[in-house]
Amino acid sequence: MTRLFKSIHVVLLTGFNSLVSAAVSTGIDQTAQLPFWEWRNQTVSIRLVQRLPDQSRAYFVARGFSSADAERIAQSCVFQTVFKNIAAADSDTVIRYDLTEWRIRLADSSRSLKVKHQWLHEWEQSQAPKKAQIAFSWSLLPTRQQYRPGDYNWGMTTYNLPPGQRFDLKLVWYQNEQNQTAVIPDLQCAADVEIQPASGIGQ
Repeated sequence: MTRLFKSIHVVLLTGFNSLVSAAVSTGIDQTAQLPFWEWRNQTVSIRLVQRLPDQSRAYFVARGFSSADAERIAQSCVFQTVFKNIAAADSDTVIRYDLTEWRIRLADSSRSLKVKHQWLHEWEQSQAPKKAQIAFSWSLLPTRQQYRPGDYNWGMTTYNLPPGQRFDLKLVWYQNEQNQTAVIPDLQCAADVEIQPASGIGQ
């Protein structure tokens, strides 16, 4: 896969209505070998890495979901998401977020992410196995979290968009209770393509 990397200059809007420059980096994640988008300043790093629908199908069927339920996840635009507080270790910077405040921006609309409690309600309605529901709950990025310097977490976020869809994502978080927002432009859900085995495997 050809390596791609670029940096897009964006603007951060703080609670005091001052503008702070930041950059969104894009490229190919070395571990996943899939595209990523990362927003970073001096205190926060937020990275989203595409997950192919085939990966979600295989992952959730292996954890007890029916093929139909796994397909609902696979068709919902899944990103592996890593959120870090990268402030200096000796600082008192506390970062918190609430995913219900993040917004998906399309050309003609704005909508919320699909977060954990919404999914779990669906799994209860469909009577998905409890072990599958627990595995799903642990696989998602927590809907709300707080981080001190050096803290981080990762998990899946879902956007309820079709494979291949492009969108902008408005991020919202709080630094020592000061509201901050930023936008990652032109994210793209992974295409629904078949995963090809590496050369030589099974030969």
